[in-house]
Amino acid sequence: MSKPIILAEKPSQAKAYASAFTIKDRTKTHIEIKPCEIFKDGAIITWAIGHLIELQSPSDYDEKYKRWSLSNLPIVPPNFIYKVSADKKSHYAEVAKMLKSTDTIIIGTDIDREGEAIARLIINHAKADNKTIKRLWINSLEEDEIRKGFANLKDGKDTYNLFIEAQSRQMADWIIGMNFSPLYTLLLQKKGFEGSLSVGRVQTPTVYLIYQRQKEIENFVPKKFYEIEGNFTAANGSYKGKAKIKSDKKEEVQELLLKNGIGEKNEAIVKSVSKKEKRTKSPKLHALSTLQATANKNWRYSPADVLKLVQGLYEKKLVSYPRTDTQVITDSEFTYLLNNVTSLQKLAKTSFDVASTEPNKRYVDGKNVAEHYAIIPTKNIPSESTINGLTEQERNLYFEILHTTLAMFHSDYVYEETKILTGVNELEFETTGNTEKSLGWKELFKNTSQSADEDKKEITQALPVLENNERVLAVVKLKEGVTTPPKPYTEGQLIGMMKTCGKSVEDTEDMEILKEVEGLGTEATRSNIIEAIKRQEYIDVKKNIVHVTKKGEILCESVEGTLLASPSMTAKWELYLKKIGEGKASQQQFVKQTTSFVEKMIQDVPGKLSVESISTAIKESKEKDYLCKCPACQKGHIVEKKNNFSCTESCNFSLPKTLLKKKISVTAIKSLCEKGKTAKIKGFESKAGKKFDAVLELDEQKKIKFSFN
Repeated sequence: MSKPIILAEKPSQAKAYASAFTIKDRTKTHIEIKPCEIFKDGAIITWAIGHLIELQSPSDYDEKYKRWSLSNLPIVPPNFIYKVSADKKSHYAEVAKMLKSTDTIIIGTDIDREGEAIARLIINHAKADNKTIKRLWINSLEEDEIRKGFANLKDGKDTYNLFIEAQSRQMADWIIGMNFSPLYTLLLQKKGFEGSLSVGRVQTPTVYLIYQRQKEIENFVPKKFYEIEGNFTAANGSYKGKAKIKSDKKEEVQELLLKNGIGEKNEAIVKSVSKKEKRTKSPKLHALSTLQATANKNWRYSPADVLKLVQGLYEKKLVSYPRTDTQVITDSEFTYLLNNVTSLQKLAKTSFDVASTEPNKRYVDGKNVAEHYAIIPTKNIPSESTINGLTEQERNLYFEILHTTLAMFHSDYVYEETKILTGVNELEFETTGNTEKSLGWKELFKNTSQSADEDKKEITQALPVLENNERVLAVVKLKEGVTTPPKPYTEGQLIGMMKTCGKSVEDTEDMEILKEVEGLGTEATRSNIIEAIKRQEYIDVKKNIVHVTKKGEILCESVEGTLLASPSMTAKWELYLKKIGEGKASQQQFVKQTTSFVEKMIQDVPGKLSVESISTAIKESKEKDYLCKCPACQKGHIVEKKNNFSCTESCNFSLPKTLLKKKISVTAIKSLCEKGKTAKIKGFESKAGKKFDAVLELDEQKKIKFSFN
């Protein structure tokens, strides 16, 4: 009987699996483990390097697709064909050889639909899908969990539909991207747009949601409003209160003051003082999205960086599987955490009495753990040297996960809420103040922003000791305020925006669908989507604030009013994909519906792009890139291109970006064009390798020359 082949997603994962067994041999393409209780004849662990197999590009089907043309649309292959990724052919050949040589294949890629697709596509392409296929399904890379997982493998049939789900998503996204990207690009280029657009099922509505917020801010008109505020002086101190009125009509508020005979200074009476103890539970355990949002808020880490960092902690066996959308654990995880709570406290350099040794459904709910549980520390308690060996970013994330987990065992945060009702003649003023009584779990988060979304309370004004019916002095004023615009998104808030975008959808049914599938993208893909729209230059992030670029605005104005701008379409797709993953829907029908949608859009889009605002946006975008007037023709403008600075007209004037190994700055180019010369530039290098400094000038023929004066 041949040795089983274990297919991991990447080398680090394969190495982690191997660490749970005794290694016999190690090569560039696999690790062999010795016979043991689980593998009587031993086993061989090999790995993918991400997606070894990918869908063919349009030009692989037909040479005519090498150049974009409206006449070639729609592009929908009769059968989707896969190919080996060009730069990974030699590694694939070795993996395929191993898969074909065995009787049993164990899929050990990440336990989600993309992980399933990575493995199945390799197996299918290698024509090894006739083998016995088993599935490893674990949430931790600790050695005992690895061994337990290999001893209790799932049947490969149990997770096959996850592959069909992922494959359906790949095919539909291919149809959307390969048709809408050339469609919008070519139509807009006819209007003067330079460059190309990438249009996608998830990335495009994501950009549009950010664009909507930006437009709300730009179009916001501040409005005045009026309130009545009282400043009260009692025997034991002073406090403030507000009357129950807020109006945009000043006369209405003034009339209320007159009606109650209230001047600037008045006698008042404390009508009631009530106190109530309130408690706040500790934050829920972290899913990937909450960890990304918290890390961005505390340290401005991008969502992509957080995913990379926490994936590294997972591979170091310090935390559980990170690509999870679940914020609860099962009784099994709770038990091991409770048994290790003293060691975890010591690691966190804290000490507190465990408030409860019983699992609380807020954190422990096995019925709601489908595939992955929340991100928590593993049983592997790291030593001080291990912690010191982590980067600062890794330490910050590890301790955020550790503190959030420990908070589950801590006491509640307790504060006392005091409410005062003060009467000035017949007008009542309300005052609220909170007094902290016990920090509880909050002591774990002293050095970071509080991560609990539920805790919106802040310690308010300190209140003096007051008695019922106590007489106080009141200074009453009409207070003018101004409404403020919505705030722009931070990069960390984009994850939450993508999850809750159902709030921007008016249709009740669509909103319910969005709620069920948790908005745009998945827990594992949202950070990649954000990185993609940054790469496409649809958004930029400055000081953690997200802005839509001119290119992004052109995209949004072009898709406005279509399903491409709406989260509803991608939500319905995700719901259908979910049903495919459950074996309740058809891949063939899904691809057919996507094709019909694309065909209709190809007919409709040209008419929708005739609006004047798009032409204006293109013009503004081009003007934004102008550096200065062209010194040669005096008609065009100089813009920065990939390899040079050139004129927008066809006068052929251009300037190099690099001259004699020296990069020429935009400032120098502007000076050269506007003044005919630059300031002294240091660091040119002659052909003989000698460094020299010089001023660049334009001669009468508008050619560059060196000046040493």
